Amino acid sequence: MQGSVAIVTGGGTGIGAATVRRLAARGVSCVINYASSRDDAEALAYEVGHGAIAVQADIVEDAACRELVAAAIDRFGRVDFLVNNAGRTRFAAHEDLDALDAADFVDVYQLNVIAAFQMIRAAAPALRGSAQGAIVNVASVAGVFGIGSSVAYAASKGALITMTKSLARVLSPVIRVNAVAPGYVGTGWFEKRLGEEGFAKLNAKVAAATPMALATGPDEVATPIEMLLDPAMRAITGEVMLVDAGAHLDVGLSRRPGREN
Repeated sequence: MQGSVAIVTGGGTGIGAATVRRLAARGVSCVINYASSRDDAEALAYEVGHGAIAVQADIVEDAACRELVAAAIDRFGRVDFLVNNAGRTRFAAHEDLDALDAADFVDVYQLNVIAAFQMIRAAAPALRGSAQGAIVNVASVAGVFGIGSSVAYAASKGALITMTKSLARVLSPVIRVNAVAPGYVGTGWFEKRLGEEGFAKLNAKVAAATPMALATGPDEVATPIEMLLDPAMRAITGEVMLVDAGAHLDVGLSRRPGREN
């Protein structure tokens, strides 16, 4: 992967930042996309080196996606990898059917699905010119099991998973397309809102509920992203890898009659 170039959307923080660090350690030059986290993205670019650059783009806009890819080509002359990591949600209990309106669904879908498609479309010509073109979409177990922060979020991630399989088919054999589907990921987003002590308690609670006794962190998601981009994985496309410390093995069981929690 030495000398390759990757675009990572939402790359300044969380899973995106962890992915940038792992790719840079492999000698990959990264284009770190951000919407508003300029300081984080620029500091990360300085930290990882390899000519990494931070580029602001609101990828909900198709023109911004094309400009982001153009910035990568202008700087490095190529694009080998794309990580569609940027995403958003609306928090609402699934059983509360009045908690979301059409605008909530559209807002979540625009970034989680349409923007990912637009990025793939914009990057496809450059990826076709690479001998190792690969894409990883960051989905969620919410899109596999219909769980998570809201119905809108679960529906959008389900659509992203379907799109992953569709595009893996049509972009083969030149470009591989895979997805990772994390469950809970203990990012700085939680720590900022809960504080250090609250964040530690949440991680302990999550770990106690998973078969692997682990609260998944950004690095645990970045590792399979790196792996799926690696040209050594050329036999794998259209795959959705669950990354949740085995929590999916227990999905739904806690609501079964007679089960103790």
